[in-house]
Amino acid sequence: MKALIIYDSVYGNTEKIAKAIGKELACDSIHVSFASSSSIKGLDLLITGTPTHGGMPSPAMQKFSESLPKGSLSGIRVASFDTWITKDSPSFFTRLAVGIFGHAAPRALSKLQALGGKPVAGAEAIGFLVKGKEGPLVEGEMEKAQAWAKKLAKG
Repeated sequence: MKALIIYDSVYGNTEKIAKAIGKELACDSIHVSFASSSSIKGLDLLITGTPTHGGMPSPAMQKFSESLPKGSLSGIRVASFDTWITKDSPSFFTRLAVGIFGHAAPRALSKLQALGGKPVAGAEAIGFLVKGKEGPLVEGEMEKAQAWAKKLAKG
């Protein structure tokens, strides 16, 4: 299986998750700034990872997915993950934003599907928790990433 993880990361947390998944799947993970439509050629599985920005994927991840031609993911299995601040953040505004806007992974996955990708059954979209704005990741999230990667491999 030829897989690739394309991720964006501001404080390094999303990158850590991408690397953990990549290690489990024995595949490359690349920052979105290095990705192009040629990056997806010949893939069996494409995984995107992004921090959540107001319930949406990061601007760089949105720009990348919008740059892909319609139908370019036909025949490719897809999955998406995001990182987001815990709902028990000390900031009222953070808690409010998470409650109102939701998370980026389902939206990113929807875009991949609109491009022709087929979601991996049982492992479509997932979120990983970060303590505060800059992190670190909540304890146990790296293990959660490894377990999710195993589901992707089976799906």
